[in-house]
Amino acid sequence: MKNSTNMASLNSLKPLSSLEFYSNTLEDLKNNSSFRQVKDIKQDGKYIVLNNKKLLNFSSNDYLGISSDKNLCEAFLKEYLVCGAKISNPSARLLCGTNSIYKELETFLAKLFQKDRALIFNSGYHGNVGVYSSLVNSDDVVFVDKLNHASIIDGIRLSKAQIIPYKHLDYDDLRSKLQKYRKKYKKAIISSESLFSMDGDVADINKLADLKEEFNALLIIDEAHSFGVYGDGVGVCMEQNALSRVDLILATFGKAIGSYGAFVVGCETLIDYLVNFARSFIFSTTLPEISVAFSYYALKEKILKDNSLQNKLFLLNETLRSKLKNFEILGESYILPVVLGENERAVSFSNKLIENGFYILPIRYPTVAKNTARLRISLNSGMEIEDIEKLSEFLNSTLPLK
Repeated sequence: MKNSTNMASLNSLKPLSSLEFYSNTLEDLKNNSSFRQVKDIKQDGKYIVLNNKKLLNFSSNDYLGISSDKNLCEAFLKEYLVCGAKISNPSARLLCGTNSIYKELETFLAKLFQKDRALIFNSGYHGNVGVYSSLVNSDDVVFVDKLNHASIIDGIRLSKAQIIPYKHLDYDDLRSKLQKYRKKYKKAIISSESLFSMDGDVADINKLADLKEEFNALLIIDEAHSFGVYGDGVGVCMEQNALSRVDLILATFGKAIGSYGAFVVGCETLIDYLVNFARSFIFSTTLPEISVAFSYYALKEKILKDNSLQNKLFLLNETLRSKLKNFEILGESYILPVVLGENERAVSFSNKLIENGFYILPIRYPTVAKNTARLRISLNSGMEIEDIEKLSEFLNSTLPLK
């Protein structure tokens, strides 16, 4: 009888045309102020050009302004192209898509992070998907900060491991869940970002390390938004003197380094395991050689040479936060989220900012939780105090939050 009921229910479903479902879904997104589209923009230093109008760019992840540093780029190209180096490298690393520059950068990164080995991936997304999908399986569990990046969640889902989220930066909640669930699984991973990209706050790496040691787990930290800035450019794990306590650290070249790609650092065993089992590494055409070379050059010749860019970024952050005292701004970093709640409000105010010369985009569900739509103000070292003052004046006069 039950099967007959199910069959009747299935037979009663109304067929959709090939595109009807997708069209209806997109219409719903538009009605909920959630529709996304790629804008026709041009980047020009600290500015974005949109519809022939120059806007101060407060939406970039180029935290140190490296990608817009014309002198650095020209010096790199002059040195790189004179050597007759290749622009592309159209093969997987395990075939013939590798050469000395890849190995040199990996050796440099391993030494920088005080680890045995490093492995380059094509992007942070490739890195997280490859790491988690290969290191665990259906017998295992991953305890994740509930605000971890989507690429981490996607990698765990591919692995079929159990996902157990804990409250954001709540180590008591993590401990409670480890006590309850850890013994039910073979292998366990504790996963967190160091600097959270949408809230701008920072994890306590040593507290996470204490728990991973107590409960016999691996600790993986994503330094995507902190590498190049914190800890003399190495990241939050270095800043908190916790490098040796973290099993795998993943970071990207596509943010503060102003380049493209990502990498993971760890012990010999784990890196060898990833080389043999991380499908996003094994089956991807490798990064263009010029991208790898530029990442290496930017790190050695600019980012790690002195702290001037980082210090300027911290100064800009302190200045803006001090001028927005009436606002409830999350975190403490150079990522300043102003939570507005409803999608419509975030979209409306973003449009107003763009009309007045500030390129600040709305961040909405599913990037953030429902009803926490926000303006994500992202600073970079290419800006000046005057730019910060202009923004704060406009926000203070236009957006009273209380």
